[in-house]
Amino acid sequence: MQNPLRLLASTFRVQWEHLVERAERRLPSLTRYRATESLPIRLHQRRIYVVPSGFGFFFTLVGAVMLLGALNFNNNAAMLFTFAIAGVMLISLPRTVAHLDAVSLSAVRAEPVFAGETLAAHLRLGVDDQRPRPRLRIRHDSQERVFDLAATLGQDLELALPTSRRGLLDPGRFTLWTDHPFGVFRAWSVLHPLAPLLVYPRPEVDGPPLPTAGRMTESHRVMTSGEDWQGLRDYRPGDAPRLIAWKSSAREDRLLVKEFAEPRGGEVVLDWHALEGMESESRISRLARWVLLAESAQVRYRLVLPAESFGPDRGPQHRAACLSALALLP
Repeated sequence: MQNPLRLLASTFRVQWEHLVERAERRLPSLTRYRATESLPIRLHQRRIYVVPSGFGFFFTLVGAVMLLGALNFNNNAAMLFTFAIAGVMLISLPRTVAHLDAVSLSAVRAEPVFAGETLAAHLRLGVDDQRPRPRLRIRHDSQERVFDLAATLGQDLELALPTSRRGLLDPGRFTLWTDHPFGVFRAWSVLHPLAPLLVYPRPEVDGPPLPTAGRMTESHRVMTSGEDWQGLRDYRPGDAPRLIAWKSSAREDRLLVKEFAEPRGGEVVLDWHALEGMESESRISRLARWVLLAESAQVRYRLVLPAESFGPDRGPQHRAACLSALALLP
């Protein structure tokens, strides 16, 4: 059987969160519910809100009962004890607010993921004074983190953000709060940073292979280093000494230099206009699939979009540029 006091506290907490949510929706200026802010965001006393916690309400009720009993029996010691406890409560109020004062959010960043995957957002928090901040809490939707913020070093926090569509993702609102030091009062502030995070389009599943039209025949490019042996040639001024074939040079009585060949795969054209008859999102998903296939096959590719083109090239930077362009298409 559940503890009645714990059940009562849980019910009160749910009702209180519902009341705060309604207040935020009816008074958006109270917690900056709609407005986004450019980074960095620094907290100050005018944007920190404080209310008694559930424990604070219970503590106040107990103090009131103690005070009534002390007055009824004219017990000076009991009254002194009650006033001392009330003084501690009042002292903790500015301490709780000061615990959030001068805390700043300087950066929100994340590596792009494909739509439908979970985005790992990294928040950079710091303090502008020399006071450490133990037991701060940050909440986003249903997840909450408890952390300690050092006085001189910043703190990187990772929060998981679900994604459902491509493009720029608004990280949303983060509630930074604390009930330090005694848990009697709860201070909070809402952070809504203007820091859109990139989400790549979801690649098509079980789509067609890479297009063969526009594929170039495989060739070889002569390199001064590589894996495929090409042959020997006469030494030319400027050649690196490590490339000289000393044994062959001794036999031929002249300086010979090693040459290597690097395989150069065919180039493919991933053309938006070649997918006529498909919806825009279907085209984007197929092109994203082809970009990944071309990178996997280490094939140079050129992405042609309605307003711009990329490549031909390959590699992590080219892949990121192509997927970013697909993600930001209207």
